[in-house]
Amino acid sequence: MPKRILEGVVTSNSRNKTIAVLVTRRVMHPKYKKYVSVSKKYHAHDEKNEKNLGDHVAICETKPISKSKCWVVVANGSEQT
Repeated sequence: MPKRILEGVVTSNSRNKTIAVLVTRRVMHPKYKKYVSVSKKYHAHDEKNEKNLGDHVAICETKPISKSKCWVVVANGSEQT
């Protein structure tokens, strides 16, 4: 099964080797048939503490690293193809 890759914006980097990434996606409302934005925060592992607030990053699914972390930073969001 392939690993999911999501793109988002860094909202917090205050913890050691951990960042919070806000991922926003657009889904169609089942009743009104309009697109609405749905956001979710993920905690991702940043080994070198190099990502800052506002950076666009790509995160990839991985085995659980801690209680809340099961994502790892793979690249900047613009570099991912």
